[in-house]
Amino acid sequence: MKLLAIDTTEDACSAALSIDGMVDERFEIVPRRHSEHILPMMEALLADAQLTLRDLDALAYARGPGSFTGVRIAASIIQGSAMGADLPVVPVSSLRALAQGANRTDGAAAVLSALDARMNEVYWGAYRLDAEGIMQLSGEEMVCAAQDVIVPGGDGWFGAGSGWGPYSAALGARAGVEQFNSELSVHAADVVRIAVAKFIEGGAVAAEAAVPVYLRDQVAWAKQR
Repeated sequence: MKLLAIDTTEDACSAALSIDGMVDERFEIVPRRHSEHILPMMEALLADAQLTLRDLDALAYARGPGSFTGVRIAASIIQGSAMGADLPVVPVSSLRALAQGANRTDGAAAVLSALDARMNEVYWGAYRLDAEGIMQLSGEEMVCAAQDVIVPGGDGWFGAGSGWGPYSAALGARAGVEQFNSELSVHAADVVRIAVAKFIEGGAVAAEAAVPVYLRDQVAWAKQR
């Protein structure tokens, strides 16, 4: 299976190509310059593998939540690319990808993902590793004040994401968590691993369904469309 994924959720920008489980990634921290870098990253990955878009089985992207501009960029680039190459698309939650990354970098099997949503709020989701090594959502993703996050039962939780920087005290008190990695960013390498599993399970959608997920602004986005 050949699948290419991108992420432009926050300041980081990345693209990853998975070929039969082997993953190659391009990753850079480029605040407000995602649109300049993401297409060259995709092209470089394909060129190195001597592939074109039409050789792929699907495209994937981190669909949000995150920066409004960032998630729009990822959705529009993947939508346009998928339409042009007649490919299906696999949307992946950026919070879920963040949790997958915490397993990769910190060995965490139960992750509380928190992205800084500004306005004293966080984008929040809780995930546990399944038997196949893929993070699965426990409960619902949400946007709320740090002191109002919902923590599922069980123990062994690990915090991940930018929200654990400014709101670590409130989140830690609420969740009973002492260990966290606030420097961890979403990586396309983690997006693509989840996307491969979703694709196998039938989780791909048509290109026109590749839209951002904001959590905070669902109604406004629906009106704009």
